[in-house]
Amino acid sequence: MAEDIKKLMYVNRRAPYGTIYAWESLEVVLIGAAFDQDVSLAFMDDGVYQLMKGQNTEAAGMKNFSPTYSALGDYEVTKIYVEKESLEERGLTLDDLQHLVWEDEDDDWAERDSIHLVSRAELADVMAEHDMMFNF
Repeated sequence: MAEDIKKLMYVNRRAPYGTIYAWESLEVVLIGAAFDQDVSLAFMDDGVYQLMKGQNTEAAGMKNFSPTYSALGDYEVTKIYVEKESLEERGLTLDDLQHLVWEDEDDDWAERDSIHLVSRAELADVMAEHDMMFNF
């Protein structure tokens, strides 16, 4: 008997360092994806900082886990939603974020963008489509 695959959304609202939330979210996402769950991520508020390019954690004395986001496509995590207003409120644009992609096997392995820039209202609609939400 086939199990029902639930649509899971992981909502990231906190800055990447200073707490364990961002790292734990990334670990749980990778585990869920490894078990063939339908995984989506949302980044809003200070959570948008998690996807910034060129993070340097040396002064904080913490391991920089941000390169791990580039592996999400290999785990078939292809739906990453970034709230436009959160970026704008922090003076950021998509160009400040890592370029995250996945390879579309149905289209001769063409690279596709994983990040979808959405408005607050659009993100609320996307969230409503999911069976479960986990907030970090």
